[in-house]
Amino acid sequence: MTVLDREAMDGAPHYASKRALAAWCLYDWANSAFPTVVITFVFAAYFTEKVAANHDTGTFLWSIGQAVSAFTIAVLSPCLGAIADRRGRRKPWILAFSLLCIAATAGLWFVRPDPSFAFMALVLVVFGNIGFELGITFYNSLLPELVPEDWIGRLSGWAGGLGYGGGVACLVLSLLIFARADPPPFGLDAADEEHVRAVALFAAAWMLIFIWPLFVFVPDRPRRGPSIATAVREGLATLWQTLLRVREYRDIARFLLANMIYIDGLNTLFGLGGIYAAGQFGMDFWEQLQFGILLNISAGLGAASFAWLDDYLGAKPTILISLGALIVLGAALLLVRDKDWFYALGILIGIFMGPTQAASRSLMARLAPPDMRAEFFGLFAFSGRITSPLATLLVGSVIVLAASQRVGMAMILPFFIVGAIILMTVDVRRGARR
Repeated sequence: MTVLDREAMDGAPHYASKRALAAWCLYDWANSAFPTVVITFVFAAYFTEKVAANHDTGTFLWSIGQAVSAFTIAVLSPCLGAIADRRGRRKPWILAFSLLCIAATAGLWFVRPDPSFAFMALVLVVFGNIGFELGITFYNSLLPELVPEDWIGRLSGWAGGLGYGGGVACLVLSLLIFARADPPPFGLDAADEEHVRAVALFAAAWMLIFIWPLFVFVPDRPRRGPSIATAVREGLATLWQTLLRVREYRDIARFLLANMIYIDGLNTLFGLGGIYAAGQFGMDFWEQLQFGILLNISAGLGAASFAWLDDYLGAKPTILISLGALIVLGAALLLVRDKDWFYALGILIGIFMGPTQAASRSLMARLAPPDMRAEFFGLFAFSGRITSPLATLLVGSVIVLAASQRVGMAMILPFFIVGAIILMTVDVRRGARR
């Protein structure tokens, strides 16, 4: 029975149990293994260095795969969200896309260090990315029905912090047990990179083990009457009407535009940060990995710590404070030439990355109309994905044209500045009323 059912029965809102809240947060811990281990660190490096014909070709192919998945996610998320709103339930969608991500991740075990496996690897990564992102869309739509409004920030922040922690924990364990073990365990053949490929199996198992509490303990909306065909037709019609009536949702539209711009900045910073560290400070792969782990830990601590600020001041001020800090620290990071200062400023930047993402989710939870939450969280996913590859391409192009990584990376700061300016125009109370 969900909060909506119980409100209808006795007129007073009831919310999920502490066990259900812990189970919801644990899903973030579980599925963060995919972006951390597969997309950012271990498998991405394995693909470019061992699978592709050469590093440059691998980087190009990997970027194409990420662009394809980002576009697919951007198109599907609002459409499927609108359909899910007509059917009511969320957890079947979360389960389906989570299993897609897990299956695709496990399939990476079969990608051998040979260029003939490059296409197979890209297909699996694209499907894994789609499963991960669409699962998150429906998972996020559960947030506003689990706790009162004045607790949404804390729950989002705690889950975000736990997500960063889960990604780091899975990464460290996979490195210690498999990728960095000498000799490799379980008779794995290092010559065939089996000790690295086994990391994909470990990440898949990690997700499978930790996602199940959500499906057991977290309440869901009841299933509604429309058939699947009717739900598809009505859902897409509703989405079209939402887009036509965008003026009625102008505060939400402004927030989604702001989110699109500053999240592009964050995604580009994550995507090109390692290249900048290698080029400007001579960091090798393992130094970049250590820095990435520290960055994720600081982001997790920031998301969890700022969770109270989100509920006390509001999600919008929390995002603006975080963006302001990212602008100042980012500018300082571009000026330093000492590796120790780079480490220190990078860790501080991580502290403000976490709350930017967590508070954006809680703000969307407060703005989304109750009967259209999956649809609007689909639009939220759309705004966070549709232009991300273009932003990375823009910054990369400036690096090439200016022959300077510092000049190119400086282009990230306007994303934070413009995003913050647009967010300032959002009237949260008016948007929530509408």
